Amino acid sequence: MLDMKRSDLHLLISLDTLLDELNVTRAAQRMHISQSTLSGHLARLRELFRDPLLVPSETGRGMVPTERALALRPRLADALSLLRDAVAQPYDFDPARSERTFVVAANDNVFTILALDVMAHVMGFGNHELRMAVVPAHDAGLVDRMARGEVDLFLGDIGKVPDTLKTRYLRADHFVLAQRLGHPRGTGAPDLDEYCALPHVVVSMRAEFTTPVDAVLQGLGRVRTVVAAVPSYNQVALVLSQTDGVATLPRPLLQRYTTLVDLIDLPFTVPAFRLAMAWHPRAQNDPASAWLRRCFLDVCGLAED
Repeated sequence: MLDMKRSDLHLLISLDTLLDELNVTRAAQRMHISQSTLSGHLARLRELFRDPLLVPSETGRGMVPTERALALRPRLADALSLLRDAVAQPYDFDPARSERTFVVAANDNVFTILALDVMAHVMGFGNHELRMAVVPAHDAGLVDRMARGEVDLFLGDIGKVPDTLKTRYLRADHFVLAQRLGHPRGTGAPDLDEYCALPHVVVSMRAEFTTPVDAVLQGLGRVRTVVAAVPSYNQVALVLSQTDGVATLPRPLLQRYTTLVDLIDLPFTVPAFRLAMAWHPRAQNDPASAWLRRCFLDVCGLAED
């Protein structure tokens, strides 16, 4: 059995990091120790557990955990998380003096609709040590990153929030049609036939030309003409401003670009985009995280629970 002495705690932290990275070099960099030191930790861990724990990958890149390591990983992560919470001292959060860096996961649509205002609020304190970063929300390891405290908040479609996270509904945003100022078709609302015939621009990171809007049209027995796809929501208005294309997106996003586009009602109903924020249970009572969540509630005009 593992002899849980004080000197073994750093070995368990090393093992947790190694199981997460599956690469000695990256794990050492993350822990701010030398690769040789971490290799020594791994050698000691193999002795303690009487198991190789990590073996070289057949591809020659990275390492592969043994069955013993796979069994250890979730329990070890939970134990270290509880230990970190146990030794953390209660504190008050003062945004004017804090050195906290907040990390929010959101796509650029949600950033423009909501996180932009919160970022402006954070920057408004004039405290250069208080920082906020926005990272992509499609990371498959997002929940694990939130469990480790690397990401503070997820923003996105309430239907896509993982069940393991705590969730707060924020707002519902409706879809409209956008076209460039001075579009030759005029500014009247199109009927369904004209809408489907117009050249549409969509957002896709995989060069796909269908979105949930097309599923709604399919239910009506209709197909629209999609001629272009861009990877960023904030590129759409630029494309529209230079072409006769149109786009169907949430109104609050497009309202940021009314110097470039007109917003027009749709001839059919698209279900509203229901936006929520979500956080890991470990952050529930963290004063800094709670302050960040209040910022988003304030932007949405909502009261705290």
